[in-house]
Amino acid sequence: MAAPVVLESLDLAALLCSRICHDLISPVGAVVNGMEVLEETNDEGTKQFALDLIKSSANQASNALKFCRIAFGAAGSAGAEIDLGDAESVARGFFENDKTKLSWNLTRIYMPKNRVKLLLNLILLANGMIPRGGTIKVDPIGEGPSQGFRIAVAGSHSKVNVHAQHLLAGESDEPISAHAVQPFYAGLLLKSCGLTATIEQQDDAIVVTAS
Repeated sequence: MAAPVVLESLDLAALLCSRICHDLISPVGAVVNGMEVLEETNDEGTKQFALDLIKSSANQASNALKFCRIAFGAAGSAGAEIDLGDAESVARGFFENDKTKLSWNLTRIYMPKNRVKLLLNLILLANGMIPRGGTIKVDPIGEGPSQGFRIAVAGSHSKVNVHAQHLLAGESDEPISAHAVQPFYAGLLLKSCGLTATIEQQDDAIVVTAS
């Protein structure tokens, strides 16, 4: 049975760092592998393959860092606001690829930073429910700086993350791991923004709302 989570600030910071490192290890490792191939081969075709791998992996790592900087970082001083256009840019860089397409239907305005961080974290959470890619559609609930969000995802083998609903509410039936800390952190952002979230299946889509 899910129970309220008590997590020390140092543990929260460490788990978030672990989560960010997890997202960066793969592309950074691919860059290292590509460099090793370049050093060991004289074949022009293999060299070009390695260069392409280095370029794509470096871009992937850069996009992940840009996303994490806003989604998890300080993103300015207390009370700062973030341009939703910047949030859209980092979201497209992080999520859009050959398997996943992002439909962003939010007007470009400045919003309180925690609300924008919440939006990016909810998109990250929703994206995890379409493991083989698909579509992500982001719509507003209401309007202006105090608007909420509706994120609908659809794709092959999509599955509602029931555990995430508890984590968003600050509850869990098991110790918080580096993987589970992200929805738990999103729940902290929800609380700071005075919002509540739901996750539910609606026809062919999984819908995450914050309002």
